[in-house]
Amino acid sequence: MALMITDECINCDVCEPECPNDAIYMGVEIYEIDPHKCTECVGHFDEPQCVQVCPVACIPTHPQHVETRETLWQKFERLTAAKQAAQGGGAAGSVPPAAASAS
Repeated sequence: MALMITDECINCDVCEPECPNDAIYMGVEIYEIDPHKCTECVGHFDEPQCVQVCPVACIPTHPQHVETRETLWQKFERLTAAKQAAQGGGAAGSVPPAAASAS
């Protein structure tokens, strides 16, 4: 499942820097979450960090992007491999230290 930000968002700026996948960005009026990048922090943390820091509880599961934990893990691996390739280093199959300690 990917997450979404509802119109209750107060643009407090605390969620965006917490996202390890850079999935949160400023939209036209409020922050938004790119469902193609959101792994609900699977591979990084035990719980979604944006949900943990949101002061108005406006980040529910996106009903149109329901994904299993396995699918979220696969997305995490794909995003990690792409990020490593863009940085020009690291083995595509290696697990970052944060992911290793989270499992």
